[in-house]
Amino acid sequence: MSLALSPAEKAKFAAARRSVDFIEDGMRVGLGTGSTAAWMVRCLGERVRNEGLKVTGVATSDRTAEVAVSEGIRVVALEEAGWLDLTIDGADEFDADFNLVKGGGGALLREKIVATASDRMIVITDPAKEVAQLGAFPLPVEVIPFGWQASQALITELLEGMEVAGREITRRMAGDAPFVTDEGNLILDLHLKRIGNPRQLAMVLNQVPGIVENGLFIDICDVVIIGHANGRVDLRDMAAGVQSQEQVDMDNELNLFADLGD
Repeated sequence: MSLALSPAEKAKFAAARRSVDFIEDGMRVGLGTGSTAAWMVRCLGERVRNEGLKVTGVATSDRTAEVAVSEGIRVVALEEAGWLDLTIDGADEFDADFNLVKGGGGALLREKIVATASDRMIVITDPAKEVAQLGAFPLPVEVIPFGWQASQALITELLEGMEVAGREITRRMAGDAPFVTDEGNLILDLHLKRIGNPRQLAMVLNQVPGIVENGLFIDICDVVIIGHANGRVDLRDMAAGVQSQEQVDMDNELNLFADLGD
């Protein structure tokens, strides 16, 4: 039987399914984190099992590594893989220039390292993530635990001179305890509402002592694949200047994952 997925999940699946067609035998691939990336890992695992596809994966989080290994994908550390052919990941927001906000899952540091160590980055998403201007989704900033309050105060001060519509900052929580990243750091979420100059903000934030990385991905994404609930996918390739529409066979593909939850 087919999975009873919401329209949003069907859209994520369609984008994920199409994205793994870019992966060729022998490639070294960065594996993203999040609900859309989880579908991609499952679809890649299906190709590995059914086609004998040989790939080496580098996971952007411990939970992605666990899913990948369970799918039969070989996972190694980035230092072992070296330079990657491709990274496929989701995004919390993207604009017309392929600027991204990422880090809703708390893996922004590894995600940015892996993406920038790749020849290409493909973002898989649904239509709700496309925005005219970044900022509606809170911008994650990863900080070391020592002196995080001082880092937050410095961020508050610098935001006074930035083109943003909001300046509230909250420490991310996991229940009653602070959220802790795979690297042992904390996440501050910046509720900016609107980011007028993402490039400038990304550069300025990383000058603050204690900040490890921020969730603005500028000049990193090359291709965006937008999935729709009916199986249609929109492909946008910035470098090639190409936009196209294709159709994914949702019924047959979803049946492959009837026993899996997201």
